[in-house]
Amino acid sequence: MNKLPLFIVTGASGVGKTTVMHELRKLLPDFVVFSTDNDNFGTTSSKLEYQDRYNLLLHFAHAVALSGRGTIICGTCMPWDAEKCDMYQAFREVCFINLHCDDATRNHRLRNREDKATWTDDMLKQHEQFAQWLLDNADSAYDPPMPTIETTTNPPSAVAEQIKAYIMTKWIS
Repeated sequence: MNKLPLFIVTGASGVGKTTVMHELRKLLPDFVVFSTDNDNFGTTSSKLEYQDRYNLLLHFAHAVALSGRGTIICGTCMPWDAEKCDMYQAFREVCFINLHCDDATRNHRLRNREDKATWTDDMLKQHEQFAQWLLDNADSAYDPPMPTIETTTNPPSAVAEQIKAYIMTKWIS
């Protein structure tokens, strides 16, 4: 069986990963789209640790790939976390896609979430730094290099179209 690529849509909190996930499900019905969020694992009493979650998701993605279908995982994940997963080598390549918006937009989105009480100034600053790190390291820490898609003013449907275009270039290669 030919190995398929795996796609991970990543970025700092508040850039639109969860919002675009819903658009991707409509736009790419032949792909399975998962989230790294704990609520998507059907449990509220026992939370999975990040690494356990990533490992489980890559197992799911491999099971999907066995049927010849692709998987998109939406959520913050770093390449070294994906590389630790049992099924990492089961994919032709793991392609990350960075969603990014400007600091003011991201901070506004985070402050207006239901969990806004948890978003302190220090946490917002940490996410600004993380978003910048992703931009600064998209070509050096990711293989293949990670494209960045702007979400500040692009509507989720346009962001999903850009993600689809990238995925299609990798899917057929």
